[in-house]
Order: sequence, then structure tokens, then C-alpha cells
Amino acid sequence: MRRCQREATGNLTGARSANFVTGFRIRRQRISPIEIYQQLLRAYGPQHWWPADTPFEMMVGAILTQNTSWTQVEAAITQLKRADLLDAKAMLACPTDQLEMMIRSTGFFRQKALRLQSFCHFYLCHGGIDALQKRPDDALRALLLAEKGVGPETADSIMLYAFGRAIFVVDAYTRRIFSRLGLVSDAISYARLQSLFHTQLEHDPALFNEYHALIVFHAKHHCRTKPDCLACPLQEACPAAVVNKAPAPSPCG
Repeated sequence: MRRCQREATGNLTGARSANFVTGFRIRRQRISPIEIYQQLLRAYGPQHWWPADTPFEMMVGAILTQNTSWTQVEAAITQLKRADLLDAKAMLACPTDQLEMMIRSTGFFRQKALRLQSFCHFYLCHGGIDALQKRPDDALRALLLAEKGVGPETADSIMLYAFGRAIFVVDAYTRRIFSRLGLVSDAISYARLQSLFHTQLEHDPALFNEYHALIVFHAKHHCRTKPDCLACPLQEACPAAVVNKAPAPSPCG
């Protein structure tokens, strides 16, 4: 693997200067999902996701992060910790209006408070983490998806990060990056985009965990809505990349 990474790095480095054409898109050789992972990992290093102390805290975070930034979720998690509410029984017993105030920073706080308490009921009725962990992937995912407010992305986040299952999490960042790389259409369905990872990568929870975290980091720092293509570690492989800065003049002329 290291030899392959060195060869890939060398090839890309050698091609870098030829790709610096101001304001133009350049046709590039298609890159594979594993090569994307390797380049992102080299560029950013391990991300150490999911930032939670317990599986239940992770599940709460997955629900709260819907339609908001992780910074806002962290503020809410801090409030819940201070009130000793990162426990399913305690959260379920908490007055709903009090819970709403603690998660207000995440937006849609009334809706999310109801969904959190509904999820706590689901969690306790099914025996908590130990009993749920015994269920096979398909059965566990179906249970999660049957819960109100839990869609495919939230369910798969819980599957991967709380239960350690080899289920790849697809989000808007994944679609943006992989469509710009020319690997999929930007209208591809969740299931079809997920199958790209499930069919082309080893089914390893640690790999899926790190890959998804790297995608999120990359989308926030380079492959934004208005991308920063010049500094992008995938620039040489991206047919959508536009280099908006000319190379420095050669010292020879």
C-alpha cells in the first residue's frame, strides 16, 4: 500500500505544473474511491471521529446535527452534559420545554426535542445499546429507519459510529465531491451512491469511519459551494476544477 501511495504521489506531483492553466477546466484521468481516500488521508491526517464519549451521546448528536452545523450541536451537547441528560431515561423524563431550551442552538429545537424523546423511548423499549447491538445489520437499520425523524443518513451515522457496522454514510458533501470528480451524477440517489463505496471498498468500519470524516473536512475546507480548487489535494484528478491563479513566472524567462 505504501509503495502504491508513493507512486501515486509521484505521478500527481509531476503533473501539477501542467495543470495550472488560468480559468480553464482540464480533462484528467479518472480516480478511484480508494485513491481519493488515500489522497485525503495524506493531506489531512486522521480525523478521530465521532467526537462523543458514549454511543448514546453519538446517537443524540446524529439527530441534533440535522440541518445545522456541528458547532451548534457541540453547544447543545455541552448543555445536556451539564444537566446530566445524556442518558436515555433522564432525557425521556425531562420536561420537553426544558429540553427544548438546552438544544435551542441547533435550530428546529421543538421538533428535535420531541424526536429525541421519541428516540429515547425507542432505545429503552428495545433494550438499549447491548440488546440493539445483537441485531443483524438489516434488522437494526430497518428499526432505526422506522423511527420518526431518522432518515438514511442519520440511521447510517448511528450504524457506523455508534454500533461499529460497516455501513457507509452518504451526505450532501459526498454527492458534491464525487459528482465534481466525475464519478457520479449530482442527482444520484442515496442508495446508489452508497453502493459505490460498498462495492469498491473493503467492508471495514474503521475505513468507512475515517473516509466519511475526511469527506466532511474536505468539503468544508476546499470543496465548498464555491470551491477552492487551487489548494485542493484532489485538484489534479478533478475534471470540475478551475485554477484561478496563474503559475509563478519561470526564473529563466
